[in-house]
Amino acid sequence: MRKLRVAMVGGGRDAFIGAVHRHAMALDGRYELVAGALSSTPGKSLASGRDLGLAEDRIHADWPALLADELRRPAAERVDLVVIVTPNHLHFDVARAFVDAGFHVACDKPLVHGVAQAGELVSLVQARGTAFCVTYNYIGYPLVREARELVRGGAIGKVRKVVVEYHQGWLAGALESRSNKQSSWRTDPAQSGPGGALGDIGTHAENLLHTVTGLAIEELCAELASFGPGRRLDDDASILLRLSGGARGVLLVSQMAVGHENDLRLRVFGERGSLDWRQEEPNALIHAPLDAPPRRLTRGSAGLSESARRACRLPPGHPEGFIEAFANLYTELAADLHAGTRSGDYPRVADGARGVRFVERAVASQGLWVDMAAA
Repeated sequence: MRKLRVAMVGGGRDAFIGAVHRHAMALDGRYELVAGALSSTPGKSLASGRDLGLAEDRIHADWPALLADELRRPAAERVDLVVIVTPNHLHFDVARAFVDAGFHVACDKPLVHGVAQAGELVSLVQARGTAFCVTYNYIGYPLVREARELVRGGAIGKVRKVVVEYHQGWLAGALESRSNKQSSWRTDPAQSGPGGALGDIGTHAENLLHTVTGLAIEELCAELASFGPGRRLDDDASILLRLSGGARGVLLVSQMAVGHENDLRLRVFGERGSLDWRQEEPNALIHAPLDAPPRRLTRGSAGLSESARRACRLPPGHPEGFIEAFANLYTELAADLHAGTRSGDYPRVADGARGVRFVERAVASQGLWVDMAAA
C-alpha cells in the first residue's frame, strides 16, 4: 500500500506535540508528511516547513492557504489526512473547514471549546462521511485495550466503582509568567477554553474511564481550584461521578502535584475482581480476582486478547510506551483510510464531543451535582 499523504496544521518549531505526532506516524511507515501550515506566525510556519524538508510549494503561511492549495490540486495529488496540533482555540475552524471540504482529519484533544461547536462538528463529519480521529493516545496502550476486553468479557463482573487519577507537577510554579510557550496558552481561557488542567489532562482521564469500562458519566459534582497566583483557569480538580448502571466514580486531576510527572492511573472495581493500570508503568496490568491471588499481565505475553496483541510490536520484556501508543491510533486510522471503512480502534469525533461536554458540566458544577445531559 502506498503511504498516505499528510498535511499538518500547527506543530512547527518549539512545539512539543507536533513532533510526537510525526514520530508516531513514521513508526509503521504508513504516512508521509508532504504539506503544512505549521505555525500561526507566517515566517515561523515557512521556516518550520523547510526544517522538515517539505517541498517549497507545499509550505504555507496559514491554514486557509493550505486548504486552498489542496483544493486546487488534482484529487490524486491531494493529502489523504489533515492533522491538527494547534492550541485548542483553533481546532474548530480548522477542522470544520477541512471536513466540509471532504478531508479526513486527526485532531488533538480537547476537541473544541464548547458543546455547540462539538455538536456542529459531529453533524458535519456524519454528513460528509469522513474519518475523524481524536488523539486520546492512552487508549493505544496494549494493556489498556486488554483491560477493556477483560471488563467486556465479565472477568471482574459488574463494575461498581472507578477511580481515575492524572497528576502532574509541572505547573506548581508560575511558568506562564516566564514566557513558557506550553504553559502560556494552556492557562489562557481564550486559547485553552473553559478548562485548564481539566481540559488538558482531565479529558484524557474521562476518555480512559469511558473506553475501558464502557460506562457513561450521568451526573457529576466537581470542585475546581486554581492554586497558581493570578491563574484564571483550574490547575486542580476533584470530581465525584455517578455512572451508568449504578456504578460510582472518582476523577482527580492536578498539574500542581509536586513530584508527579505524568502519573495517569486507572482502577476499576467490579463484583468479582479489580484492574489497576498506570501510564508510567504501561507494560503491566494487575488483575485481582475475588477468590484468587492477583495476577500481573504483561505486554506481549501469551493469553492476551487480539486487541491487545495487535497493539504490540516487540516481544515480551521489550518496553513500549508513549510514541507506540500514539502510533497504534494512527495505524488503525490508516487501515480505515486505505479500506474506506470506519471500523478502526481509535477515538472518534463523538468521543471528543463527550469530553467537551464533560469539561463544561464540571466547570458549571461549582460543588453541586449536575446532570451531564443538561443544556
